[in-house]
Amino acid sequence: MTIVDARGLLCPLPLTMAKQRMTELGPGETLTVLATDPEATIDLGAWAAAEGHDFAERPAVSWSEYVLTKRD
Repeated sequence: MTIVDARGLLCPLPLTMAKQRMTELGPGETLTVLATDPEATIDLGAWAAAEGHDFAERPAVSWSEYVLTKRD
């Protein structure tokens, strides 16, 4: 599992960091993004849908955890 810690960063940085890191992963591998920006839910979800990646959100106490699985 690969983790991108974007907590404390504002849009578009969580998405930009996720896009960059996803290029390093193979099909079926998972990227976890930690973010505090409420826009990350919209940005990451829309991007994952457009690219065909699986997307799940897990709210934590003071941030959210987004799990993206790279499409095959």
